[in-house]
Formats: sequence, C-alpha cells, structure tokens
Amino acid sequence: MGSILQVLALVGFGIAVLGIALTISASSQRAPARGGVLVTIIGMVIGVVFLIMSQGLLVVPVTERAVIYNALTGALETPRGPGISIIIPGVQQPYLYPINNQTYYMTDDPTDGSRGGQDAVRAKSREGQDVRVNAILTYKLDSTGDGLNKIHQDWNNQVGGYESGLVRPTLNNVVQSITSTYTAEDIYGAGRVLMETQMTERLTEVLAANGVDVVAFRILELTFNEDFTQAIERKEIANQELQRAETEALRVQAEAKGEADARIEQARGEAESVRVRAQAEAEALALISAQISANPALIQYRYIENLSDNVQLILVPSNSPFLFDMESLTGMAPATTPPDGE
Repeated sequence: MGSILQVLALVGFGIAVLGIALTISASSQRAPARGGVLVTIIGMVIGVVFLIMSQGLLVVPVTERAVIYNALTGALETPRGPGISIIIPGVQQPYLYPINNQTYYMTDDPTDGSRGGQDAVRAKSREGQDVRVNAILTYKLDSTGDGLNKIHQDWNNQVGGYESGLVRPTLNNVVQSITSTYTAEDIYGAGRVLMETQMTERLTEVLAANGVDVVAFRILELTFNEDFTQAIERKEIANQELQRAETEALRVQAEAKGEADARIEQARGEAESVRVRAQAEAEALALISAQISANPALIQYRYIENLSDNVQLILVPSNSPFLFDMESLTGMAPATTPPDGE
C-alpha cells in the first residue's frame, strides 16, 4: 500500500513539473500561462497528498508487530497489530519486529549454525571435564503487553539486536552453569535428559523476563575429549560383560533350583504314594479285623476254602496255638467206617 501511494505521489509531482514546463513555454511565447500554473498546482497537491498518505499509513504484515516511538513525548506507544493504521509522519516512528518462531542454532559444524564457525557452547562438568554442547533454541518475541517495547528499548541500538545481545549470551550462560552441576559420566549417560529439562526451565525463566518466549530447547550433541570418551566406552564394555556374567549365573542358578524343586516334588509324590498305600492297607486290615471280630469262624472258613480239594490230613506244630476249633473242623468231614472184615 505504501509503495502504491508513493508512486501516485511521484505521478502528482510529475504533473506539477509538466505544469511548470507549460508555464515557462507560455511565458516565452507571450501567451497566457494560467493553464500551466493550474496544472502545476494540481500536480503539487496530488503529489503532497499522496506523499503524506504514504508516510502516514502503516501497513503491518500478519507475522509482524510495529513498535511505535513518539518523537514528541519520547515514549513507546502500544505496539500496532497486523493491518493498516494511521501514524503522524515525523512524529510517530514505526519499527517492525517478527513475532513468528525463530531458531538459534549453536554448533561445531562450520557450515551450519546461526553464527557460523565453531559456535558450540564450551562448558565444564563438575569435575572439570571439557564438554562441548551443540544445542538449538526455538523462540519468539512476546507480542503481548510490554514485551516488544522492552525488546526495542533494550536492544534496538545493539549491534545484532536482541539475538546477539540477549538470546545467544543467555543460551551460553545457562548451558554452562547447569552443565557445571553434573559429572561428565552423568552427562554422557542418563543425566543428559534431566540436564536438558533444567536448561529449558531456566531459559524460559530468564528470557521471559526480557520479552522472549521459549518454544523449545534441545541438546543435539555432547562432545568430550578423546581420552574420556575411550575410558567411558571401556567402562561400558566392562559393565556389559559383568551384566552378561550375572545373567548367566542367574540362569544356572535358576536351572539348578528348578532341578532341585523337581526332585523335591518327585520325592514328595513318592512319599505321598507310600502314605496312600499304607493308609489303604491299614483301612483294609481294620475292615478285616472288624469282620473277624464279628464272625470268628470266618477265618476258618477262608482257610478251608483255600485248601485243595484232596487235602485229608493237616499237620499243626505242637507248640503253635490252634487257629481252628478242632471239633468243628473234624465235624466238617464225615467219618469213614472201614468195612467188616478189614
């Protein structure tokens, strides 16, 4: 919009120049110059009007906000949002700032990074071990309240602006200070995640107080000196070997326990089997005893029943107790009388 108005202003001034030329030509020919003067006046009016309009219309893109400095009061007014607004030329001076996400990348890769060259953060661990931290910070300027005005007031005259004067030094200081609270071995291992979380929280706190909102922070790479890296790798290999040995020992122990448990269960099963058989035999004997007590002749009957059919004579030791009622036993077989004369 401003460029269009400036073009129209130039057209108006061009018409004014044409009017001046017509006036001069008419004067040289002793002709009336009223037409040239009129054209000149109209052109000047058009040019001045559109020039003032081009300087007095502020166009703010959707991804930017305008900080307004009032030259009369020396104060910063409320930032202007996206769209077209009117300012007083020469009194209200606009300064546009981006409000979309921006990225600052600190790396050792000379072909990458926001600054170029080896720009990774140089830090030291708690025991003094050198650590180089490659990190990336995504942020945006605070477009609410006085955030933009504070950014403009603090860093507008700084070479490199808020990125060189605020973002980079804050990132460098926070990474260094928090890294110094960890041992190198912790940073190399599981402590890296917690360290990154603490850095994010601290960056958010410090930058928010200066008009910058942290969107995300991430550690991309940690670099140690070669001797330390080799020592950590050797220790890691030793730990892995130890873990494998412990796992193997646990496996052997589990197998031995399983075999022992199996033998115990087998013995317990055999003992239970013996107990059940003994209990069954005892119950059978108790039943037999009960039957014999109720019917004493039963044993005699069972004995005789099991004798062979041709048994005619039974010899019983003289010193053994009699199991049979001899009278009943002898009465069970009929007496045989030899024939006369024999």
